[in-house]
Amino acid sequence: MLFCRFCFTGVFCQTELTQQDSMTVKPGQSLTLSCKVSGYSLTDTSYCTYWVRQPAGKALEWIGGICGSGNTYYSDKLKNKFSCSRVTSSSTATLTGQSLQTEDTAVYYCARESQ
Repeated sequence: MLFCRFCFTGVFCQTELTQQDSMTVKPGQSLTLSCKVSGYSLTDTSYCTYWVRQPAGKALEWIGGICGSGNTYYSDKLKNKFSCSRVTSSSTATLTGQSLQTEDTAVYYCARESQ
């Protein structure tokens, strides 16, 4: 079984990023995570919304993200496994993982960064 836990993370006082509860998928399955943002617009070219993960007992690992311009960026190691997108009407950034395996077990976080 592949276990993923999703927590919320806040960036600055006026900005909040909220993620769904824990999810579990079986190896080989896909998964879409959502991150609802408030306090900034996903189309604001001053910001990017990134995804990172932290396996138990290990350091944070950058996955990728999507910027206000619509450009997406990915870790070379993970670019064939994950894709980032957004739904501007609901202020939601998404991360989709394909063919997930037990080594993808981690806590996944979304975060905002200024460009």
